[in-house]
Amino acid sequence: MDSEITLQIMLIKPTPKVVFGLQKGSGSNYETIQKQMATSNDLSFTFSVKVKGDKSIDAFPKFAGSFVQGPADSKFVYIDIGKTAGQFDTIWSRRLKVPLSGISWKDIDALSGNSILQAIVPGTGKDGGPNCATVKPFTGWHLKQV
Repeated sequence: MDSEITLQIMLIKPTPKVVFGLQKGSGSNYETIQKQMATSNDLSFTFSVKVKGDKSIDAFPKFAGSFVQGPADSKFVYIDIGKTAGQFDTIWSRRLKVPLSGISWKDIDALSGNSILQAIVPGTGKDGGPNCATVKPFTGWHLKQV
């Protein structure tokens, strides 16, 4: 089964006056898209990933595409922050890793033309700066009607 699904990351209460963006590509060959300056509002990033695999053989779907990072058994998506997102008038230079783990075949089968899978993640870390590294706590991906 090869198909595409739409995912959305909601960044809740991100650190104000910092740029956040979705990383497209990997290694030194990437660009930051959907750049947004955090104000008092939450930020959202919507994108598509390819779903590969066979649910009769594979316990979990496999993900690919220009937004997908990481080794086969632990795929994730990056949110670039501050200097990493191209904002050079800030002290922040971070990336937030949002895991794709936990998305099941059942989740994918539940999607329809008017639904997506959404992850809600905190935008500010314990140090008061932008949340970074692997997102914690991570409540996973949930079906959302659009």
